Amino acid sequence: NLKASPSANAVEFQREYLANKASWDKVFTWLKENNPETVAVGKYVLDSTNVTFTVAEGPSVRSFDKTKWEAHQKFVDLQYIAKGKEKMGIGPISKAKILTPFDEKKDIGFYQLEDADSRYVLAEPGTFLLFFPSDAHRPNIQVAGCDTVKKIVFKVKYSLAN
Repeated sequence: NLKASPSANAVEFQREYLANKASWDKVFTWLKENNPETVAVGKYVLDSTNVTFTVAEGPSVRSFDKTKWEAHQKFVDLQYIAKGKEKMGIGPISKAKILTPFDEKKDIGFYQLEDADSRYVLAEPGTFLLFFPSDAHRPNIQVAGCDTVKKIVFKVKYSLAN
């Protein structure tokens, strides 16, 4: 019963899925066969070089001013809220200004993106968000009245990554 957020780039996802079908099928099979609400907090490996995921639960969401724009080059993020709600921002990395240079080893860089170049979506159970290397994203933004969130973040190797 999961669906992609309307914020997801459907064309990019179709290209990625077809280029890396085995990895994406592992993610969707796992989501179908497991109850994300009951999976223990921790780090997991579905495929040692192509798919990992982290389950986090707690007061990990923060006020808007305590969050940062980030982006990855080697992996696509599939983020799914299993319990609670979280606000996430998305915008083109091409319009972002570098705050912290990209760290090749950690596959992350931090950026600044103007409000005019971004949009925000509500992430809640039933919908997953996809963030490609062309996307800057701003996760972990607190939603009023929701202090605790259980989130699963899948990292799927990007087909064009080195």
